[in-house]
Order: sequence, then structure tokens, then C-alpha cells
Amino acid sequence: SVTLESFQHTLFKWAEELNSLSRIQDIFDCYEQALELYPNNEVIWNSMGEHLFSLGFRDEAAGYFHKSIKLNPDYAEARENFYRVANWLVERWHFLMLNDKKRNVAYQRAIQKTVQSGCMSVLDIGTGTGILSMFARKAGASHVYACELSKTMYELACEVIASNQMAGQIKVLHMKSLDMEVPKYLPSRVSLVVTETVDAGLFGEGIVESLIHAWQHLLLPPKFILNGLFGRVCLNEAGGLHLNETITWYSPVSNESCVDDTSEPYTTERMRQVPGGYTPLTDYFQALTIDFNNPQELEELSTRKPCRLCLPIVKEGVLDAIVAWFVLQLDEDVSLSTGPDEETCWEQAVYPVQGGLGQFVKPGNTLIVDVSCNNAYLVFHSVAILSHELRMEIEVNTMSDQSNSLASEAELCDALANLQTTSKSKTNLLKCMLESSEIARLNNTQYNERFKSALDNILSSLTSMDDEVCFSQAIDDRSADMNCENSNGQSSSDLTSDMCVLDVSEGFSILPLVAAKLRTVKVFSSLEKIQQQAALCALAESNDISKDLLEFWHNYLEDDSTLLQRPQSGKLWSVIILDAIEVCGLIRQGLVEKAALARCLLRPEGRLLPQCIKIYGMLIESETLQRESAVQGKEATLGFNIAPFINQFKVPVHVFLHLSTLPHIRLSEPVELLMLDLMSLVTDELCSEIRVQVHSSGRVTAVPFWYEIYLDTDVCLDTWNDTSHWKQAAFVLDNPIQVISGDELRLKIQYHKSSISMIVNHG
Repeated sequence: SVTLESFQHTLFKWAEELNSLSRIQDIFDCYEQALELYPNNEVIWNSMGEHLFSLGFRDEAAGYFHKSIKLNPDYAEARENFYRVANWLVERWHFLMLNDKKRNVAYQRAIQKTVQSGCMSVLDIGTGTGILSMFARKAGASHVYACELSKTMYELACEVIASNQMAGQIKVLHMKSLDMEVPKYLPSRVSLVVTETVDAGLFGEGIVESLIHAWQHLLLPPKFILNGLFGRVCLNEAGGLHLNETITWYSPVSNESCVDDTSEPYTTERMRQVPGGYTPLTDYFQALTIDFNNPQELEELSTRKPCRLCLPIVKEGVLDAIVAWFVLQLDEDVSLSTGPDEETCWEQAVYPVQGGLGQFVKPGNTLIVDVSCNNAYLVFHSVAILSHELRMEIEVNTMSDQSNSLASEAELCDALANLQTTSKSKTNLLKCMLESSEIARLNNTQYNERFKSALDNILSSLTSMDDEVCFSQAIDDRSADMNCENSNGQSSSDLTSDMCVLDVSEGFSILPLVAAKLRTVKVFSSLEKIQQQAALCALAESNDISKDLLEFWHNYLEDDSTLLQRPQSGKLWSVIILDAIEVCGLIRQGLVEKAALARCLLRPEGRLLPQCIKIYGMLIESETLQRESAVQGKEATLGFNIAPFINQFKVPVHVFLHLSTLPHIRLSEPVELLMLDLMSLVTDELCSEIRVQVHSSGRVTAVPFWYEIYLDTDVCLDTWNDTSHWKQAAFVLDNPIQVISGDELRLKIQYHKSSISMIVNHG
């Protein structure tokens, strides 16, 4: 009704005003009163959730979005908001782990054996869904306690445990294990701790600190912790990094000393699915062994002296990264490996060897690596690459006088000092930190070449237009005053300096320099970070681009609310470059609104890059995507009823996919799903319906999608490309559809505020 719409409009405007004044409690009070008046209004519930999410209250926001969807299952905004928050609250690895039957069986057997040996009181640290606690109770443990920090996962665990008729037998606490005390939270110490608070890099989730605390405050003698482990590693070639030599480029994922000590020194990858594959340059080696049942070893881990390893190179290649994984020794007989050769839910930790990138190694070489634990992270420092001849000389000298170990170590140090090492001084070089995605974009040759081609075409066309206008103006001036000595006699290169190019790409972008190198045009970068601005200026200088041509747009803005403003009074942009697609494979939030605003700021003949985006997709069958999407029944969880509860947090669109290496069966040819014309589109809601021919029999489980980004009429970028920095996304069906060759399916595709949803049915 009109009254309700007016009320909602007033409520939302007042909430915005309160937010601008930082009157947060007043916002909440305002919404509580509104919900008393309209308790069944899904729009108000959703809006309250949006405010909570923006303030960092993700658990609470999820509840409001969920309520909004229950009131109106077709309310798209609430559904998309819930999917966004679900990814934060219940990370996708929960589904993979619960679907990993091998892992679940290993834990069940180890827990059963330990409980039946006499460990009857159990604490499960970081319980998640509560599955390990239920294993312990089923094995006969008389007292089972579980703790979970996440409010969402705590509530989920309570629901799961109650559903499996164990509500009175397992006590779940919403807290960190570090805050637990006896007898305040536990009536007495326990005889067994179970936990899987490890990440791909082993110590990243704080397991060492948790276990030290458990040893000191929560465990009984003889104190048993389920899990010991040792790390295994190999070195790999996976593609090099080649950037300007006047600048030291590095990412937050680094062992370099210039990186913040709190940064994780690794990223994670499923190495079996890395596009282009990888080459192990060494044999697997054991980097670290740690006994979780040895408290002294745990306490001394961070101060342990670095261990130096000498690793023979077994295959030739370029040294790019150290890949690490671990083996969990659950008891004397049961172990789990997270290695790249295993069918496992785990990814591997990837440590870039950034200082040594580009170094070619071959059999006969030896890599010297130091292994240590800094700030609760396992860290690898590559020290040097020794040639065969130098290694032999050091070994001979060492063997001739084994008593003189100090001399041989000094000899090794001297040898290392004369080698090209990964820690050589770079004090004279400018340092610039880039995110991994920014580095990947710089290395995307197709991206750089296609933008260069499109900008060349566009700037050439605009220059020709300006030449014609100026020539016509000059003729008119001469006709008006044949004696005028100051008629327009500018050269073409001077004229083009009147053109302005604005690049509002996310992150570090060299596109302004690409434009300035092609034509003498004024280019504006949207970079804010001083370090990155300095790097772009250095690149401009090294590429002979006048410093007068490059400007940083943020330096001119009084208000940071929008980058899209006129370059100056009475002037408009010649070219505006937008960042249309996120690295994860989704369309950027607010793209259509930005494009509409950008068009208003262009000269009549000005151009927007990209001009158009075509979305492509195909039908596939992929068990891998299904396992990542939702828990598949009770079999993998060994009969426990977990799926209905955690599957409430499943999301239909999966991102960061390597489609070229994702295990799947193609059931159709690629087809165009939808087109976004950024030069004319005014609405952020589009819908299309197409029919897709099935060419292979199977079960349709997903529709992966990617983009063709048209920079110019004949110049486009394909985001499904092994060398691309973009990943792909996929819409996963709730219920797979059985098809045979020749069938026709009907796809209804909906685009709403940068989100894509699909309905798939038999034609």
C-alpha cells in the first residue's frame, strides 16, 4: 500500500541519516519499532540485515536475511544477501570435509580406539557441526564437551546434536577453548582432546596455542591429544613472474622481510587442478615433525632454531614455489595425508619463492632451504642454489675433516655469499606490494594486448575526429580574419593532449600508461596507495612517458564517495575504463549503475571500456561441484544426520573455479546466456530464456559460466582461458536433471544487481 511504501521510504532514509551520524544504537531501536508495527514485512527484515552486515555483525545479519526469505521465498535481494553472508559464516570447506568419507572413517576409528582404551571424558575444540563429538559419544565416552567460537556454527552444532538424539549427552559451549577454565566451564579436566583446527599451512588456525593451553589447563594425566603430524614438501615450477627490474614487486603472500609479520606466508591451491599443471623439481621431503602429545615441543616450536635442508634438484625447470602439506597421525595405525596425490578435501599450502623467481634449476643443482616457525606459521626461506661443482667441493672438504664442522659451515657460508641468493640486497629498488590477483593481471598477456589494441583503435578514431573539428575551425577562423597570425596551428600530437582517459580499474593497473604510450593523452589513474602511485610513476619514466601526462584522480577529489566525476568544469572524459569482472568469476557489484553514470561523463563521441559483455555457459555433470556445494546424504557422515542443517547454508553459485581442470563431463556445447550492453543499459534487472541441446547423456548438475568482454567492436577478452587471471563461476542445481543425447533443456537466466540466477527445466 501507499502508506507502507511511504513508511519504508522514511525508515530507510532516516536509518541512512543515523548511520552518517554514527548513531548505531538508534538505528537498531528504529528497526525494532518498525518490526513491531510490520512483523511480517520481508523488506524491513532484509534492510535491518544489511545494516548489521555492513557493521560487521554477520551472524546476526544472517538471521534477519533468513527470516526475510521465510516470509517471501521469491524476494531476490534477501536471497542474494543471505548467500553472501552464508559464504562468510559457513566456509565451503565444511561441505568438502563432511563429504570426505575416508577422513570421517579415519577419525571415527581413531576416536573409538582411544575412548575404548580408557579415555572416557572428551573435549572437542572447534567442533564445527559436532561430528567428532558424536563419534566420541557413540564410541562410549561418558562425558563429551565441545566448544565453538562462531555463533552460527555453535547453533548449527546444537541443532545437529539434538537431531541425532545426543542433546543431553554432549555439552556445547559458545566460546574459544583459550577462555575455558576448570571448574567454571568444565567440571573437571578431560582425558582426551580432539581437534582439527588446522588449515592447509598447518598452524594457520592457531592449533599450537590451543593445544598448549589445553595441556596446561584442561587435560588430565596421562593427557592424550588425538593428532600428531609431520609435514611433507616439494618444490615446483608453475609459471614465472617477469616485471620491471627497477621495482621490487611482492605480494602479501611472501617470505620477504618487507611483508607485514602478521601476513600469512602462503596461499592455498588444489595442486591437481592448477591450470597448466606443475613440475616437482625435488623429491618429496619431510620438513617438520611435531608431536602434539609433547607439550615441551609445542612450547618451543616458535623459538626452535631454523632447520637447514639441502635438497637435490631432480628435474629441470624454473623455481616458482614450495608446496607443503601434512600427514595427521591420528594414532599408531591411522593417518590422513593432505598431499596433492591424495583424493582429499584438503588444498595444499603454496609458498612463493619470490626472490628466486626466474631461476632455472637442473639435476645436479642443490637448493638450500631454511625451515622455521614464525608467528605460528610454518615458513620456508630459500637461501641459495648450489651448482654441482660447488656442492662437490664443499662435500669433499667436509668429509676430509669431519671434526671441523665449524670450518665446513663457514665454508658453506662463504660459498653462499658468492652465489645469487634470494635474499640479496634490493635497497636501491622501489618496493611495491601487490595482491596476488593484481600480479596475475599484470601477467595476463592477452589482457594487456587486447586493451592496447582497443585503446589504439579508439584513440586513433578520436584523434581523427578532433583533427577534422580543428581543421574546420581553422578554416572558419581564416575566413573570418585572413590576417589573424594566431590561427589554430597545433600539431596532431598537441591536439591529442586535450583528450582525457580515466581508468577506474580495481587495484594496480597499467592501462593509463598503455594509453599514454599510444598517444599523447592526459591519463588519470584511480590508485590511492602512495607506494603504488610511486611504482606507476617509475614505470612511466622507464617507458619514456612524460610525467605531465599521468595524474592520480584521487588527489583531485574532495569527496571519496564516487570516482566518476568530471575531469574539470565544462570538460568531459574521452575514455573511461571500468573493471567489469571480479577475479572470482562474478560481475562486479554496481557495474550497470557505474556504466550509466560514466556515460553521462563522456564526450558525445567518447567511449566506455568495456562496451559490452556476453555471458556464456554450458551444461555439465560434475560430482566434484556437488560435493563442494552440499553434504550428500548420510553415507559420507557415517549415518549421522547433518546434511539438512548445514545445507541451509549452501549457495547456488560457486566461484574461483578452474573450469579447464575441474573434473566434469560436458553435456552440451557452450551457448550465449545473456548480453549486457554497457553503452545503453539503464536497468540492473535482465532476464532471458533459451533452449539448450543436450549432446551427451548424463546428469546435469551445474551450469558453469564465463564472459566475452568486448572492448571494441572487434576486440574482446575471453575469461575462460588458461592464461587468464580470471577464474570461472558455476550455478549448481539443487536437484540434478537426468538427460539423454538429443534432449532439450530450457534455461531461464535472471540478472539482478550483478547476481546471476538460473532455473533449468526439461524443454
